[in-house]
Amino acid sequence: MCRIATYQGPAIPLENIITGPANSLLTQSQHANEAKLEVNGDGFGIAWYADHQQRPGLYRDVLPAWSDGNLTSLCRMITAELFLGHVRASTMGETSRANCHPFTFDKWSFCHNGQIPAFPKIRRALEAALPDAHYMARKGTTDSEMLFLTLMAGGFEADPVCALNRVLTRLATSDMKAPNRITCVLSDGDALYAFRHASDKKAPTLYISDELDNGGRSFSSEPLEGCRNRWTEVPQDTLVILRNGKRQDLALA
Repeated sequence: MCRIATYQGPAIPLENIITGPANSLLTQSQHANEAKLEVNGDGFGIAWYADHQQRPGLYRDVLPAWSDGNLTSLCRMITAELFLGHVRASTMGETSRANCHPFTFDKWSFCHNGQIPAFPKIRRALEAALPDAHYMARKGTTDSEMLFLTLMAGGFEADPVCALNRVLTRLATSDMKAPNRITCVLSDGDALYAFRHASDKKAPTLYISDELDNGGRSFSSEPLEGCRNRWTEVPQDTLVILRNGKRQDLALA
């Protein structure tokens, strides 16, 4: 399973979340404590919003995060009010830059941890349902990117709860031989949207922090620091929105 770490708040260097903390995303890439796989070495990526630009900056590579000599320098130099980071342990789709998270579409960015086992069977139907703009935006072969574009095409921006309910219903095929397990974080550059869902109620982990030392807040697959009482688990089947440091919970059907 993959690992995710995100931030929203006053502008900070990316290193404050991605590489600096005791249990940073970089640390989790080699020593994940709350995942089936301890090592997440099938690529990594970061998306960030800065200088009032609506579309995010994006850096992805197929190297393990700990092997990329540019990552620590970029995270030290780039400052942003909102960003998403991801390290990948692939379950579907080859190791390629196009399959590394985050994925982006227009102003939106997206990270996923989990798996949709029936994806090979339903892939063609999902592709056929995409409008041309979303279909042409697809570059990789993962279930994750297809989930993202399906959510975007399904009206997530206008009504995220309704879009999520529709998409999760479509993914719950009658002949499922293994459970869907989906933990995601999305952003439009203004807010972070996070949710966890699993057909067996065993969704991959995701936590939300209280206010951090710099005044911002974070979603992360694991608490980034030793003080775990500042982190609470994102409830399953609930969309948690983080905007201007304020949390809003919206129940899914």
